[in-house]
Amino acid sequence: MMEIRKTRPEDLPRLLAIYERARAFMAQTGNPDQWGSRHWPPEELLREDIAASRSFVCEKDGAVVGTFCYLFGDRIDETYHVIDGAWSADEAYGVVHRIASDGTKGVGTFCLGWALEQNGYLRIDTHEDNQVMRNLLAKLGFRYCGVIRLPDGDPRLAYDKKK
Repeated sequence: MMEIRKTRPEDLPRLLAIYERARAFMAQTGNPDQWGSRHWPPEELLREDIAASRSFVCEKDGAVVGTFCYLFGDRIDETYHVIDGAWSADEAYGVVHRIASDGTKGVGTFCLGWALEQNGYLRIDTHEDNQVMRNLLAKLGFRYCGVIRLPDGDPRLAYDKKK
């Protein structure tokens, strides 16, 4: 059985291992640049996420098998303020960033389902080359909304879903 809980500081080494595995997996599946070339996410950001209570882990049978950042609020993520396209709704939303797993089946589905349950409206973005995530979002009924830009100008495909 899987469960979601807030990340604790002692989980950091496990998160680093999960992200290392995720970067390798992304490179193997045709997405080498989204995280791999930048060693994303940096440890400092993960520490900030933990301290701000926006980092979560997915546990299966007591072992950490996945992780993600979850934010909630009205216009909480500045990268989502401008979209070349249109969101499904103009209301408070949850956002998932930096979702990764150790390869355990079903982690992505479980984490995104948990995030959607928190408030009923979820936004997420991904790199154009991240076909694995794009397929998962389509499978879970997320709607493609358009393109947003990261602070450095890089484009990301944006999706949302209402419960």
